[in-house]
Amino acid sequence: MYSFNNDYSEGAHPRILKALTETNLEQNDGYSMDRHTAHAVSLIRAETGRADADVHILVGGTQTNSAVIAAALRPHQAVIAAATGHINVHETGAVEASGHKVLTPPTANGKLTPEGIRTILDAHMDEHMVQPKMVYLSDSTEVGTVYTKAELTAISDFCRQNGLFLFLDGARLGAALTSPANDLTIADIAALTDVFYIGGTKNGALFGEALVITNDALKADFRYLIKQRGAMLAKGWLLGIQFEELFTDGLFYDLAAHANACASRLRDGLAARGYEFAYPPQTNQLFPIFTDEMIERLGRDFLFMPDKKIDENRRSVRLVTSWATTEAGVEEFIRALDSGR
Repeated sequence: MYSFNNDYSEGAHPRILKALTETNLEQNDGYSMDRHTAHAVSLIRAETGRADADVHILVGGTQTNSAVIAAALRPHQAVIAAATGHINVHETGAVEASGHKVLTPPTANGKLTPEGIRTILDAHMDEHMVQPKMVYLSDSTEVGTVYTKAELTAISDFCRQNGLFLFLDGARLGAALTSPANDLTIADIAALTDVFYIGGTKNGALFGEALVITNDALKADFRYLIKQRGAMLAKGWLLGIQFEELFTDGLFYDLAAHANACASRLRDGLAARGYEFAYPPQTNQLFPIFTDEMIERLGRDFLFMPDKKIDENRRSVRLVTSWATTEAGVEEFIRALDSGR
């Protein structure tokens, strides 16, 4: 059975495993105070063009989101996110459990807009309601779409005009930056947001997310929050080594580009056979619409996730490709579309 279930089904790219093996018997300082993490931080600062950025490498996305939002918000404040946003639907209420409400304006294709954010501000006017203070978005989004530079600039301008922090979840940032629909650079994102992170877990690392803080107001005491939120790894050099490899010789981008190329081949095969998509197919997450019978049949040989019900007989599913997806696996799925048609 071949899996299109997610982009972290496999372990790690062989180069990363090789580096971890070669350094296995080194003695390093703990808690990300080691030389490998320091080198990874310098590489990421160079990539973002922000020598002034604070860079922390945390163990996972949920912990990163929780720590950032805790750093930014006072107890009476809330975060604005798309209804499909990870903090709203996939983190078991981690943000709400820490005392901060998630507010969700209307969105199209998983993307926030200044107009949508404005509806939240207009509805929360005084001390009888939570105070919106942060905007959270993902690139790529939870439905595989990407923000253009014009869209992100408009949101950034709106946030700065209205005193809102802007936080970009980059769990799948590699997929976004290597999408044909993208016109942003990682330096653009560093300039337009207050804080963002670069996902390793979903782009060839065993685990880890590299957080980049550019707003000085969010930098103080952040390591305390990392520790408190369970995101600080004692053997922190294991994170540093992985990001050293990802940001040496363009490996981070190469792995994401491979995932997108595999998704493009799947997209073309589906489109050629007349299948529609629930959302624009722009990255390594595709949401084709199948009949219930087709879902049952394909599910015998492939792993994928159901998405949303379209009508009485059809629903969308999520197909995800990764850095390790094989051409043979993609072609096998495309051939299976013709079986029994």
